[in-house]
Amino acid sequence: MNTAQAPEWLPSFLVPFFTLSYPTDRPIHTDSFHDAAYFSTGLLDGCLIISYIAIMAILRDFTRVYVLEPFAKWKLTRDWQTSRQPTVDGTAISNGSIPNGCAVHTGNSSSVSKIRARKMYRYTLRFAEQGWSAIYYSIQFSYGVYVHCQLPTSLLNPTELWLNYPQIPLAGPLKLYYITQTAFYLHQIFILNAEARRKDHAQMMTHHVITVFLLVSSYFTNYTRIGCLIAVMMDWCDILLPIAKMLRYVGLYTLCDMTFAFFLLSWLITRHVLFVIAIKSAWFDSVRLVPENGWAPERGAYFSDFTHKSFVSLLVFLEVLQVVWFWMICRVAWRVLTGQGASDHRSDEDEWVFLVFPGTYLTLRLQHCRR
Repeated sequence: MNTAQAPEWLPSFLVPFFTLSYPTDRPIHTDSFHDAAYFSTGLLDGCLIISYIAIMAILRDFTRVYVLEPFAKWKLTRDWQTSRQPTVDGTAISNGSIPNGCAVHTGNSSSVSKIRARKMYRYTLRFAEQGWSAIYYSIQFSYGVYVHCQLPTSLLNPTELWLNYPQIPLAGPLKLYYITQTAFYLHQIFILNAEARRKDHAQMMTHHVITVFLLVSSYFTNYTRIGCLIAVMMDWCDILLPIAKMLRYVGLYTLCDMTFAFFLLSWLITRHVLFVIAIKSAWFDSVRLVPENGWAPERGAYFSDFTHKSFVSLLVFLEVLQVVWFWMICRVAWRVLTGQGASDHRSDEDEWVFLVFPGTYLTLRLQHCRR
């Protein structure tokens, strides 16, 4: 336990829940974090993960209920009140048609009000959910970039990931980054099972379970440098997509389109170029650069043929899953841009179909309804 950094009034059995455990001496020669405190790894680290899960749950609910939901409700109410005509999804009702319904007359103000209220409630909740994701990933990505910049690793030539393996003990900032990442994805697993299931529940659950397994296994087998590199690459796109959805929910369609286009480009670069480079390094560079006596648990080395193949296989499986998602996203975008309409293949309508160039999509729906 790290009693030296814990308050004196804190009971000893609670110390692992509030401090980094297993402090150790700083190595004589370090290639990063020269002035940081250093730590070993162990099962007590799970206590701090539990604390961060609880903190994230509290922050998520507080941010959603007291910040994001009031803002979304204010914005949607103001936009609908200042519009000249009753609107649904930000598009004016014309000739008795509603973009998603085609069955409500403009004279029936009660029906329009009910639809408007349902949309406001739904969009307010969705905006708040995506807002929390955008806030968390922005903070975590910024911290991950800081950690990555302190390490002697490169995105395009990540051979330093394997030199001098195992790179232990861990610097405090790197250990904290790993613990918070693991806590977040465990928290996301709980959220997925607590909320209403969507079409991509199985895929998202598979992704989160594999991610948690990779984080925990790489943490205890000292593959932390490649884990840090991959986590930073993944987090960037996870900022852009929630922001695009938020812009769509409050009717800022042009900004939504621009953000979504940037998200597509970023996804292609980070998850199908840089991620493949990382997989290639894990596949080939590790075998070439890790010493032959890579399996020596007494000194923290867990590199063997089995661990190598298992680790690479899970990374390849994640890449296959991401290729499938990217193909679905591009197919929806292509169908909308070519005027073929859109159908949702990944999640519910509000999450993907209306997100891809929503102005174009709503125009197509209006034309279809009037026919």
